[in-house]
Amino acid sequence: MKTLFTSEAISKDGRSGTLQSPDGLLDVALGNPLEAGIEKRGPNPELLFAGAYSACYHGSLVNAARRMGITIDGSTVRALVSLVEDDHDGYALAVEMHALLPGVEPDLAMRIMEAANQTCPYSKALRGEATFTLVVDSKPPQLA
Repeated sequence: MKTLFTSEAISKDGRSGTLQSPDGLLDVALGNPLEAGIEKRGPNPELLFAGAYSACYHGSLVNAARRMGITIDGSTVRALVSLVEDDHDGYALAVEMHALLPGVEPDLAMRIMEAANQTCPYSKALRGEATFTLVVDSKPPQLA
């Protein structure tokens, strides 16, 4: 296995604290939806994970389509990441990954999504440890 690059982030004070990277590209105060008063102070860890996962999965989606000989233009990927309590007094993630592939029939879009799910490093890391659902969207997501 060949390492392509390594990213580093440093957390202080856990879910209600801060995240920083030594290079200064990341410097954020976290919000915590479970703690009154700071729920909207900044992004929560699951929001950051959803953003990173959607970008990574989107890259895998484009690559999977290309390997199938399909060009996709104007695609969007939306990740919903939920923090859930498990049955062992711990926590887990539930992920719902949506993709909009304009001009691609839903059955083919699902096959592309499934192929992307097999190669995406985030999907591989979560395999067997998170609830995961793939959804083909028929209209673009709403942004604020």
